[in-house]
Amino acid sequence: MIFGTFDDLHPGHRYFLQHAAKRAGPSVSDHGGFYVVVARDGNVRRIKGKLPQFSEIERAAAIRGAVPEATVLLGHPTDFLHHVRDLKPDLLVLGYDQRLPPGIREEDLPAKIERLPAFQPEKWKSSVLREGRRAKD
Repeated sequence: MIFGTFDDLHPGHRYFLQHAAKRAGPSVSDHGGFYVVVARDGNVRRIKGKLPQFSEIERAAAIRGAVPEATVLLGHPTDFLHHVRDLKPDLLVLGYDQRLPPGIREEDLPAKIERLPAFQPEKWKSSVLREGRRAKD
């Protein structure tokens, strides 16, 4: 299971999605064993202080298009661990710079946690891409 905002899906996100899917093993397409939880718009605003560029519905659709073998879920509006408790994944994969939601500690998570390395973060990080767009404006 992975989590993210996945706003303006870029190669860094795709790297994260593809490599996390590999961790789920060969049964992914047979059993829906790879879950992607897309952050709700309200939670993004609460945590990051601004709304994402694309809505939660658009971001979830982009993930479905990029990784059709994944089961894509919208996060719970108030309970960050809802899907973890409900689906009981064996593994939670986090991005190299991903922080846990407020009030959640790694010890609170009932699954093994693995962090993936970065994929060209100087080029494919959402904040870097936003700054690049602002510089062009």
